[in-house]
Formats: sequence, structure tokens, C-alpha cells
Amino acid sequence: MTAVPTTTAPDLLPGTRADGGPEDDADSPYAESRYTESPHGGLPPGGSPRRPGPRPVGQGRSRYRPRRRTRLVLAALSVVLAVPLVTAARQSRDFPFDDRLTVHTTAAPGPAAQEPVLRTSGPRVEARDPGSGTLRWVHERTGSRPLALAAGPGHAFALWSDGLVTDTERAAGSAVRWHRALPGLADWLAAGPGRAAGVLQPLAPGSRMLAVVTPHRIVAFRAEDGDLRWVLPAARGCAFDPGRYVRTAGILLVAQPCPGHTDWTAELMAVDDLGRIVPGRTPLRNDLRDDPRRDLRDVPRNGPPGGVSKGFSDHRPGDRPEKAVARPR
Repeated sequence: MTAVPTTTAPDLLPGTRADGGPEDDADSPYAESRYTESPHGGLPPGGSPRRPGPRPVGQGRSRYRPRRRTRLVLAALSVVLAVPLVTAARQSRDFPFDDRLTVHTTAAPGPAAQEPVLRTSGPRVEARDPGSGTLRWVHERTGSRPLALAAGPGHAFALWSDGLVTDTERAAGSAVRWHRALPGLADWLAAGPGRAAGVLQPLAPGSRMLAVVTPHRIVAFRAEDGDLRWVLPAARGCAFDPGRYVRTAGILLVAQPCPGHTDWTAELMAVDDLGRIVPGRTPLRNDLRDDPRRDLRDVPRNGPPGGVSKGFSDHRPGDRPEKAVARPR
């Protein structure tokens, strides 16, 4: 006869039942819900409510204290770990365009002749002292590289491969003043080599305006704060060629090839800091209200009537300022 192996049940731990569940007590939710669905109306099979017996020493509510302590420790640990994440998120908001400015030597702001010379070097813009060649500052952007540069007094304009245009404080590289993006510019730049030539065109005395020339439009920004001043779309069926331009007496002439046109004058566009040059135009002024260098061109000699802003009169025909220059006619 084969002997059936037997095992001895281990001693039950205090506070447990034979079926492995927790011991019932008056404060345990298990003691209330155990017979809730029973046919005896929530009472045990004997029909009388069960009275809790004396609670052994060291059992009862004290069993849950280690769990509460664990939860408190985990909560405190999550707060500690969240602090670096919050700090990193705050820093990422401060630099949303992945700019990295590195200042190597400082120089006090001076005349334009003493401002650094700009050049591109791989993925960065370098500003070097015009006399010694010492590196003053470097501007880099993660995932992009500079394709073209333009300089003005106090301004370092850069065109990047992702289609972004930036203006950096030129003398000391202390800050990137503004970023501007143009639709479709990145794809057009990536479609062929050398397309960045002629895209950045400083306008106005002292380069107070920057024109960005693309095949579909010419857009002008105020250098001081990057404010959009005017937009000039290309004529229907035509496209601007940024690489074909001439500058003369403060006027920028940009080629606008139009297939099938025999009138060569239709393939040239003349602009200045106020927009397209046409007879009788009434553009907006571009200067800030408190700028001492305010441009007084196109302002009536006697000044505007009371209550009329922008330096134009509503009582004279055609003196209605417009933000965007109309499509070429």
C-alpha cells in the first residue's frame, strides 16, 4: 500500500483566517460586507449579530500604519523628484527656440565701426572683434544652422535652415531680440543650394527695417522689436528672385520674373522701408511712437489734425494708412 503523503498546516499568523483573509473586527470593512449579500439579512448564519472579541495586543489598526507611512514616503519622494522637472520645464519656456548664446569677451557698446564682424562657422554665428579678430560671442540653435547674415548698427540678423529669422544684440551678444518664421521658407531653402543669398535685406537709414524676400512675398519687420510692418505679395503668375536685386539711393529693386510677359518693367519691383514705391502711396510710419529718430517723411507739413494718429489726415483724399501694401497692379 502506498502511503499518501501528508502535510502539516502551518500556524496561522495573528490577524488572519484559515482561508487567508484578514481577521474580522469591528473596524474592518470586511466584517460589515461579509454577510451583506447573505439570505439572513446581513447577519451571520446563526441569526445573531457577531460581537467582536477582545483585540489581541499589537493587532487591529496598528497593522495599517506601515502602509500609511509608505504612502507618505512615496508622496514626499514624488515632490522631491518633481522639483527638477518643474525647473527644467521653466527653463525650456525661457528658451523656446533652442538658442544658445555664449559670450567670450565683453565690449562696451560703441559706434558701428567698433561693433563685431559677423560670420558663419558651421552650425553657429560668430561675432569677432574687427581689429584683433577675438571671438566675442557665438549664437547656436539646436537642429538648425545659419545660412545668411545681415548686419546693422546694434543688430545681427540671421537666416536659419529651418526658415527662422533672428535678431541678436550685436555689440555684446546679450540677447536674441526676436524670432520670426515665414510659411514655406524652410522647404524652399532646402530645395536647392545658394537660395539664401539676397533673402535678408536691411532697409531705412541705420537698418531700422529688415525686409525678408521670398518667392511668394516680401515681408518687412521693424528691427527694434520684430513688428510686422508690411507684406508685398508677388504678382499673379510671378515670383520674386531674392538673388537678383540692386540697391540704389535707399531703394531696393528685386527681380520678379513673370513667364509670358513682354514688358520688362513688370518684372521689377521697387521697395523701400515704407513698402512698394508707387505714386500717391499712403503707407504707415514704421518708427516707434517714442523713438527720437522718428521718420517724418509723408507727414503733412502742418501736422495732422487733432485726434488723428499715424501722422495722416482723414480730410485729404488718399490719406488713409494701410498696414499691408496692396497686390501689384
